Amino acid sequence: MDVVKTTKELTNKVEEKVETGLEMLKDTFHNAASHLPFSNLAKHNSDVYNIEVDLPGVKKEDIELKVEDDYLTVTAVRKFKNELKEEDYYLCESNFGLISRSFLLGNNIDRDSIKAKFENGRLYLSIEKEESKKSKNITIK
Repeated sequence: MDVVKTTKELTNKVEEKVETGLEMLKDTFHNAASHLPFSNLAKHNSDVYNIEVDLPGVKKEDIELKVEDDYLTVTAVRKFKNELKEEDYYLCESNFGLISRSFLLGNNIDRDSIKAKFENGRLYLSIEKEESKKSKNITIK
């Protein structure tokens, strides 16, 4: 009977450790996701790509854009503090940290013509193809 009891105790301990590990993994993914800004990618015509990156709580001067190798990287520092003071309580929720998102640029992208505009917590990027790679209509003679 000791073998059965010991096996049950060991099984319970293993299950408990697995559940704890899964909770820690879930928290880790949630933390990582909170540092990855949402973005939308649109191709309105065959020569221009538009990307919108949500950066709520970020100031323009806290955003850095960098093209390195084949990647366009948006890096920002979020400094958000929600503070509420009342007579009988005090609430302070803060969200500070580095957020970053990288986009792979194709070899047909003109890296010198990338444009960026920041407005109301959203970064708008316009990425054009190289002139020689843009679509062209050909006249038939």
